[in-house]
Amino acid sequence: MCSEAVADVDQPLTNIFGMDRRGMEDFFAGLGEKRFRAHQIMKWVYHRHATDFDEMTDLGKALRAKLKDHAEIVPPKVIFDKPSTDGTHKWLLGMDGANAIETVFIPDKGRGTLCVSSQVGCGLNCQFCSTATQGFNRNLSVAEIIGQVWVAARHLGNVPHRERKLTNVVMMGMGEPLLNFDNVVTAMSIMRDDLGFGLANKRVTLSTAGLVPMIDRLGEESDVSLAVSLHAPVDELRTELVPLNRKYPIAELMDACVRYVRRKPRSSITFEYTMMKGVNDQPGHARQLARLMRGFGNAAQMKDAAKVNLIPFNPFAGTRFERSTELDIRAFQKILLDSGVLTTVRRTRGDDIDAACGQLKGQVLDRTRRQAEFRKSLKEGGTPDVAA
Repeated sequence: MCSEAVADVDQPLTNIFGMDRRGMEDFFAGLGEKRFRAHQIMKWVYHRHATDFDEMTDLGKALRAKLKDHAEIVPPKVIFDKPSTDGTHKWLLGMDGANAIETVFIPDKGRGTLCVSSQVGCGLNCQFCSTATQGFNRNLSVAEIIGQVWVAARHLGNVPHRERKLTNVVMMGMGEPLLNFDNVVTAMSIMRDDLGFGLANKRVTLSTAGLVPMIDRLGEESDVSLAVSLHAPVDELRTELVPLNRKYPIAELMDACVRYVRRKPRSSITFEYTMMKGVNDQPGHARQLARLMRGFGNAAQMKDAAKVNLIPFNPFAGTRFERSTELDIRAFQKILLDSGVLTTVRRTRGDDIDAACGQLKGQVLDRTRRQAEFRKSLKEGGTPDVAA
C-alpha cells in the first residue's frame, strides 16, 4: 500500500523558465518526445512571450496536453512596477511568502541594461549598500532569475527599432551571484542562447564582491564579462567597507582577476568603485588604485584588460555615508587617466525611485538575522521571537 500511495502523489510541475536548452532537451527526451521540441518551446516562451501551451499552434494537441500534465510557464509575480523621470524602470517581483526582489531597467543611448537579482537579500553586509540592511533569505532559482529578464523583455518589447530594447544584462541586483553559482550560470546561458534572449557574451556581466575560488570557476565554466566591486585600494579600508575582504584580501582578488583575463584573451574586467565623501575619494586613494591596476601590465595592456568605473554613492535611509562631490570625483578620475587607467564615471540613474546602484532593497524575510536573534535569545535564556 505504501508504494501505491507514493505512486499516486502528483509530481510537481516543471517550470519551463528553470531549464536551459540542454536541460529542456533532456526534459523532452524523458517524456518520450523528440529533443527538437525544446527549440520550439523556447521560441514560443522567449521570442513570443507565450505562457499558455495552447498558444503553441505548431505543437500537436496530444503534446500540448502532455505538457500541461508535466510542465508550466510561471513568471515572477509583478507586485508593482515604477518608472523614473529619467526612463529607468523598476519592478518589485514576488518570490514566495513575504519575500520580493527588485529588478531595474536602465535605458541609455542606444542600449538598454537590465540589472538582475540573484538572491533574496544579501548576506555579505557591504556597509554602503542598502540591500545589506535587509539581511539574507535564500538563493533564487534559475526560473526566478530568468523570469526577471522575461518580465522586462515582455514589458519593453524586442522590436529592433524600439528605443527601449533590452540589449544588456548585468547580475548586479540583490545578492552575490557567485554564492548562487550553478543557478546563475544556467540562467546566463539562457540569456546568451539564440533561442533565449540572444545576448552576446560580452553583453552579459556578472558582478562579484570578490569570491576568489568562484571567479576561477567562472572563468572555466562560462564566458561572460566580469565586474568586481572593489571600492577601496588597500586592505584595511576595503575590509571596513566589504567584510568579505577579510577572507579574500586585495592581493588574492587581483591575482584571480589577472587569471580571468589571461584565460579569456578578449575579455576585460570592470572594477566598480563607489565614491564616498571623505572615505575613499582622496587623491592618495586614486594613486594607490592606479598602482593596483599595474598588475594588468603597461598602459596599452591595461586598456584592453581592465577599467575602473567610478560610481557616485547613492544615499539611502540610515546610511552614514555621503556622495563625493563632482569636483572630487573628476579629480580622482584625472589621476587614474593620467596613470594610463581607463576610467569612466557612472551616470546616476533612477535615484528618484530608489533604483540606483546600491539602493535595491525589495522585501526580505531575513533568515540570517532571525536565526542570529534566535540563538542569542536561547543563550540568554529568553524566549526567542520566531514570528514572521
